[in-house]
Amino acid sequence: MNKLKINVILIVLVIVIGVLPLMIFSGLGEDQGYFGGSDDAAGEVIEATGFEPWYSSFWEPPSGEIASLLFAVQAAIGAIIIGYFFGYWRAEAKYKQDK
Repeated sequence: MNKLKINVILIVLVIVIGVLPLMIFSGLGEDQGYFGGSDDAAGEVIEATGFEPWYSSFWEPPSGEIASLLFAVQAAIGAIIIGYFFGYWRAEAKYKQDK
């Protein structure tokens, strides 16, 4: 296949992937019960058993955006640490190979 055909196929595929979900979307969201995850279902089951937590958090983030920010910062720090060690091990292996 030549390069032009592959590019056209990829562009059409990207358009289909971008437009198809918008065509299928019914317009209903979380308020109507859609997009409920396993966290919601598990919370409801736990509440139905009458369980009461034996501790409470000492600090609640003031908003959901702050909680998301803290989660993103935590994920970034973890990714940096993991990336550092993978880079270190790869450089170490390359150094031993060149030696």
